[in-house]
Amino acid sequence: MTEWDIKKLRILRALAEQGTVTAAAEALHLTPSAVSQQLTNLARQLGVPLLEARGRRVRLTDAARLVLRHADAVFAQLERADADLAGYLAGDTGEVRIGAFSTAVPALVVPAVAILRETRPGLEVRVRETEAAESYGLLSAGAVDLALSLAAHAPTARDARFSRMVLLEDPLDVALPRDHPLADAPDLRLADLSAEPWIYGGSGPWQEIARTACEAAGFVPEQAHTAAGWTAILAMVEAGMGVALVPRMVSGRASGVAVRVLARDRPTRHVIAATRRGAESSPAVARALDALREAAARRASAAPA
Repeated sequence: MTEWDIKKLRILRALAEQGTVTAAAEALHLTPSAVSQQLTNLARQLGVPLLEARGRRVRLTDAARLVLRHADAVFAQLERADADLAGYLAGDTGEVRIGAFSTAVPALVVPAVAILRETRPGLEVRVRETEAAESYGLLSAGAVDLALSLAAHAPTARDARFSRMVLLEDPLDVALPRDHPLADAPDLRLADLSAEPWIYGGSGPWQEIARTACEAAGFVPEQAHTAAGWTAILAMVEAGMGVALVPRMVSGRASGVAVRVLARDRPTRHVIAATRRGAESSPAVARALDALREAAARRASAAPA
């Protein structure tokens, strides 16, 4: 295969543009003898004559013009490669894979993707809905670049594999049937619902969150019904089967129930973003984190007090 030397091809193009070896040398900040030597070496490498004498000057051969037609295409592709690389280094291009739990996808990830489409349209984001138990395994294995989870599901801050950052403090609201006697009560407290039938998960972190919040308010909740999905929980609340604690990321989209912001003793959960340690400095990942922070800040500022 023919050996192509980009540096020498640039010298050949400069000669074609400037017309003389002397002018080409001046444009390239080389000596005329260096230009002549480089072109002689290029002709030897390509196996074709590139210059022919015309009096005291030289002219390009037909072979040289053929070479330049291909060289121009190569130079154009290199310019595009330089631009793409500059975009990558600035975090404007590339790919970021985000794994997130179900309620975080519409509440945080989708708004962040919308922000990136406006500000970094060359940056491609791939979203994967994940269960809490698997998100950090996927992150460690390199299957995702960012993992969103609740703090209760995340490895401890001492885990050297990951860098963690709090994105959002997500308050828990109370979902009541619309005709519940306390649906319009002023200054509703969690303790006011101590005698109510409760609906929450049968096991896992959400059961712990609900029970811990109620116990902090001074009572142990009676678990009347068990469900893991918010659609099922809210449907049972709407049917008058009980009350439930619902995260703000869900309650903001709830319909058919009365959602009350607790006046006091308001429990919260924290949404965490994590990367493999060191990966947060990757330009593309940093841009995605910035967009997630902006989406979280917008949500927090729009939330009821």
